[in-house]
Amino acid sequence: MQNASDIVASGAIDAGMAVNFAYIIASVFFILGIKMLGKAETARKGNFVSAAGMLIAVVVTFFDRQILDAADIKSWCILFGTLALGTLVGAVVAKRVKMTSMPEMVALLNGFGGLASLLVGAGDYYYRGLVKAEDVSLFTMGATIAAIVIGGVTFTGSVYAWGKLSGKFSGRAAVYGGQKFVNASIAVLLVAVSACFCFVSGQTAGWFMLAAVALSLVLGFAAVMPIGGGDMPVVISLLNSLSGVAASAAGFVIQNNVLIVAGCLVGASGIILTVIMCKSMNRTLGNVLFSGFGAKSSAASQGQTGEMKPISADDAYYILEAAQNVVFIPGYGMAVAQAQHAVKELAEILESNGAEVNFAIHPVAGRMPGHMNVLLAEADVPYEQLKEMEEANRILESADVAIVIGANDVVNPAAAEDKSSPIYGMPIIEAYKAKTVFALKRGKGTGFSGLENALFFRPNTRMLYGDAKATVNELVAKFKDK
Repeated sequence: MQNASDIVASGAIDAGMAVNFAYIIASVFFILGIKMLGKAETARKGNFVSAAGMLIAVVVTFFDRQILDAADIKSWCILFGTLALGTLVGAVVAKRVKMTSMPEMVALLNGFGGLASLLVGAGDYYYRGLVKAEDVSLFTMGATIAAIVIGGVTFTGSVYAWGKLSGKFSGRAAVYGGQKFVNASIAVLLVAVSACFCFVSGQTAGWFMLAAVALSLVLGFAAVMPIGGGDMPVVISLLNSLSGVAASAAGFVIQNNVLIVAGCLVGASGIILTVIMCKSMNRTLGNVLFSGFGAKSSAASQGQTGEMKPISADDAYYILEAAQNVVFIPGYGMAVAQAQHAVKELAEILESNGAEVNFAIHPVAGRMPGHMNVLLAEADVPYEQLKEMEEANRILESADVAIVIGANDVVNPAAAEDKSSPIYGMPIIEAYKAKTVFALKRGKGTGFSGLENALFFRPNTRMLYGDAKATVNELVAKFKDK
């Protein structure tokens, strides 16, 4: 009886050609899926298309590596047992994760992607270089150590990012004297150990590999430690890119074309998004990674004059009832309060009352790229109402009311007016140009970055204190009771 690989090999098409053709199809699915993720109306389909591509890649790999031909029952149990366990964990987590926890979820997925690449690289060399004592080529040794080092940094860096986003660790940048020297020393030592690994073999290379694993894990923590919570969207995007690069390196190690292509796609798209987000903050990637932004409040942030003027929901209702142009500006506070559905309901009421309603979306609002878009899409807010920063700022010049829901740095006028501010020069949503600004906040504290928001002291700004969802629901109730 022919096994699976014999059937393929005896067919009209060469087995290697068939495998590569299937990998090309899977790669096309990945590309189409990523492209579809760029629009809210096609994002869901994009996920399914990408998942279909991965399914094709996994099934074809079973045949390509003769995995399904193994007669060892133990191997079959391990293979399908781990597949079932991973599927179950993924399904449960995806079902139970809250939208407020999505940034942490993304960070962890990045981290486990890096860990997988580390294990592939280390496992491959352990088997080929130590168990079988093969003569591994210099190129493969380089790809192996790249998968290990990048995967290790990605794993622990992502775990630290998860801790900051979930509140397990402080969101402030953790800095200490000589930190840059320490981090640079770890990085230099890691490069030296990695180079030594490439030019030795056998047990000696194995020890260098273990040293590289340990140093890369330490460097991941050390690199993310001095980065504040306000910069987490950029960090998550960068770690996502690194997880792709690590996967691509692992693809070279095990000579799997589709893994190389998929890793390159993730790596390239991640770094492009990282650059876009840095430009949106008017900061370089180096500044984000090494400046320690958010470690302490700046002197400029403490020198605000005037006072925050509160307003009642009753008075806010009368102003909104007369408004003809309203712009919502969501931030992480909306995610924390899970207020997106209440905001959607208020927006519909304002529209039925004759107002034009739009949503201003800053590229780095929230805790991950596209965070606000995801929340509003979940609430079925029409995509055409979501305005990017440049268009939103044109609309705000004639807006009657701007409603800021939990946003801080992305609406802070200090970015345009105060040269001593750490965020000076950062493009912002110009909420202060609206005739009236309602700022929904739990209290008078600063945002995640630790900077006081000059917008809250403006004469045209009124503070609506309390839980954002409860506040918006109160406004909705007043419209319904009129």
